[in-house]
Amino acid sequence: MFRVIGQILFIAYNTILSILSKNQIENLKKKYSLSDLNYPCNILHKVENINDNETVDIISSIRPDVIIVCGTRIISEKVLASINSIFLNIHTGITPKYRGVHGGYWALTRKDFKNCGVTVHLVDKGIDTGGILYQDTIEINDNDNFNTYPYHQIKKAIPLMLLALNDVSNNNIKIKKRDDLSSKIWSHPTIIDYLKYRYLRGIK
Repeated sequence: MFRVIGQILFIAYNTILSILSKNQIENLKKKYSLSDLNYPCNILHKVENINDNETVDIISSIRPDVIIVCGTRIISEKVLASINSIFLNIHTGITPKYRGVHGGYWALTRKDFKNCGVTVHLVDKGIDTGGILYQDTIEINDNDNFNTYPYHQIKKAIPLMLLALNDVSNNNIKIKKRDDLSSKIWSHPTIIDYLKYRYLRGIK
């Protein structure tokens, strides 16, 4: 109960932090040529829930060879089994050590810089437990914070996803083992977590 309250308080605080981060975010978008201005809205299908029957109907009608996932909730077995397609996920963390959410942030709080990065992996019924295809790390500076880390990660993820798509196209998927890493699921920080790591370790 107390942890949930702490997470809600952090979300409220992060609303302010995200506003203060606006200029840095715009700078990163320009630096990395990231933009959604020309997004093809005419092919967009909005659903209330990724696990709704509507989602199953849409992907069944389109019948894609590959489905790319990024930033959604856990996909149900019903959806995964509804079509013989490969699901690829962009995870903002190095799996299996930083499964769940905000993997880059949690790695920084541990000063685990060699495992602060992004993973492209196959999707299975677990939480970020699918076969690892590609991983890369990010570098940050003093201008970065909780809201800018994902921009560094998505910049690294895009070329990795292109490699994964090429592997799928050539029927050459190779899963990488990370037996050197422990496995843990991470959740949203509380306001106490955030303030502790910000002032004791300088992680914003």
